[in-house]
Amino acid sequence: MVVKFQNSYRLGNTTIIIFFVGILLLFSILAVGFGSVQIPPMSVVQIIISKLQISSLDQGIPNSWVTIVWDIRIPRIIAAVIAGYSLAVSGAVYQGLFRNPLADPYLIGVASGAGLGATIVLVTDVPVIWFGAPILSIAAFIGGSGAVLCGYLISRTGNRVSLGTLILAGVAVGSFSGAMTYFLMINADPDVKPLLAWLMGGLSGIEWDDILMIIPYILIFASIVLFYGRTLNILQFGEQDASSLGVDVERTKIILILSATILTSFVVSISGLIGFIGLVAPHIIRLLWGPDNRFLIPMAGIMGAIFLLIADLFARTIASPAEIPVGLVTAFLGAPFFLYILFRNRYQVI
Repeated sequence: MVVKFQNSYRLGNTTIIIFFVGILLLFSILAVGFGSVQIPPMSVVQIIISKLQISSLDQGIPNSWVTIVWDIRIPRIIAAVIAGYSLAVSGAVYQGLFRNPLADPYLIGVASGAGLGATIVLVTDVPVIWFGAPILSIAAFIGGSGAVLCGYLISRTGNRVSLGTLILAGVAVGSFSGAMTYFLMINADPDVKPLLAWLMGGLSGIEWDDILMIIPYILIFASIVLFYGRTLNILQFGEQDASSLGVDVERTKIILILSATILTSFVVSISGLIGFIGLVAPHIIRLLWGPDNRFLIPMAGIMGAIFLLIADLFARTIASPAEIPVGLVTAFLGAPFFLYILFRNRYQVI
């Protein structure tokens, strides 16, 4: 596989990122206004500004709108942005690290392991929050990390880790974790609809506490991944060439796998299992702008955030007042698009 990168990060790339961040903000404001109660975009902006204490609230805006916007919809929109961004960034990291276009958080078992950890909490009497500690998020992280650790130990030979073997081990561990998750569901309380809805992905019921709980970890580990964009470019030429250029290959593998695992695990703890974003979003960016990870990773994150934002809007409005799991929407939208990409590029290496 021949990989070509620009010699320097172009100013035009920054302009594109800023433009799409603007698109994301615009979609976010519009999404806040949509729902069973329609709220004009300018009213949404005024409510946000008043809550940030920048200006006073217009007297013509009902208090019910303030509650809907600030307490219900905005936390959900922020969660969609965080989840979409994190899953897409993780997918871009795994695809670049494994040099495999099919690698994503689900393929190597991270999401399944995180789902198993969270399911154990949900089907037992363990409290979701205990003395302020986010037990559900911790369990999801332990499950996701445990799945990756199993694959890592299986694929490690001496001081090296075979990335190909890690993928295969991840598939096996992910399948086992999925089987255990459904076994726990069958043997749990007869009413498993809430758990099933969580496993199919959903952002309903997200509160500000959920956002504030995970956002520090997302910011830290997303920043680490962005910092390693150039190093990930060098790894595309092979581990031996990367080592000759001064890259500590094994240390880089551990840091990137751990960072992507943490991003995925914390997202799974609040949103459940949402597929295809980590697979499709990086491909869109790669096909449009190339494989430079310095640009690919942040843009894939923005594209993933926009994708999940739109999918969640469909999930909560298409059958209003009922709501369908957002994981179903991402599958309906993502699977045909991904098949189209495979068909269009069937004679090329994506």
